[in-house]
Amino acid sequence: MEVGSPPKPLTIRVVSDGRIGMENQALGLAEALQRLSPSEITVCRVKWRKAFDKLPSALKAPWMLDPTSDDPFPKSGEAWPDVWIATGRATLPLSLMAKPRSGGKTFVVQTQDPRWRTGDYDLIVAPKHDGIDGSNVLSITGSPHRISAARLAEGATAFADRLEPLPRPRVAVLIGGKSRAHDLPEAHAADLADRIAATITTAGGSLMLTFSRRTPQAAKAAMTARLSHLPGLIWNGEGPNPYFAFLQFADHILVTEDSANMAAEAASTGKPVHILPMVPTRPADKFARLHADLRERGAARPFDGTLESWSYEPLAETDRAARDVLTRLAVRNG
Repeated sequence: MEVGSPPKPLTIRVVSDGRIGMENQALGLAEALQRLSPSEITVCRVKWRKAFDKLPSALKAPWMLDPTSDDPFPKSGEAWPDVWIATGRATLPLSLMAKPRSGGKTFVVQTQDPRWRTGDYDLIVAPKHDGIDGSNVLSITGSPHRISAARLAEGATAFADRLEPLPRPRVAVLIGGKSRAHDLPEAHAADLADRIAATITTAGGSLMLTFSRRTPQAAKAAMTARLSHLPGLIWNGEGPNPYFAFLQFADHILVTEDSANMAAEAASTGKPVHILPMVPTRPADKFARLHADLRERGAARPFDGTLESWSYEPLAETDRAARDVLTRLAVRNG
């Protein structure tokens, strides 16, 4: 390198199965690295052929990938990335191949608890509520995400003319749906909607509502019918996504208890986060631990039908994880 020339940008490969909620974890960590150090990010989406998808990770090989997958590894003669950040079960065998195939050049990061060969990754960035420990483990509140002040401001621009004039308090409502531990049947969704409507009406505020891909159609219809009379915006999934704008313009954020991602993202804004109850279908100890952590940080409280305001230090766990990656890289590279 010539004297005085700028440092070479980090090359980062983000690997996921393409599901937005999963990909955003790895991509969010990559973008946090990019904010701290010049970086070039490439995104690789993979999936396994149906015949091999349910095989144990230890038995999978790259030739079993679906032809529609991106090639996760550099072609012959191409450079390996400096950092590999992956998330989700589909990526596990590929992550563990990346380190030896790169000759140790690539620093391999896995988000979430891989539950398999946990000591073989350079770093695991796992939710604290997963309860995983190790010298190569960084535990954070929630999961990495893409929320930052700059991204929220950018995302709000396209919706400013619709959201800024809304009466305050503006209430963002983030609704999840059916999962392994929770459900949102129609009757419960209707009850939640009535409670939310009463709260916003009493406060003289407005509604900014978005559903997830997991929200049952019956629950979505019930909530829309009961909340559509309020001033505000209910996103129906068509057109540009106002999610970032909702977080930016909100005075309060209501989040269903089934989503660790949405709760952590909401808590990164520094705005009051109210947790909406759902119907449990099995023990949800991990979610209970997450919500307890958020309460201890002063970020979240159970929704009690009021819009009490409070303040706290916004979560910046994704940035903390990015700093940890850079520190470990510096130590490894001497």
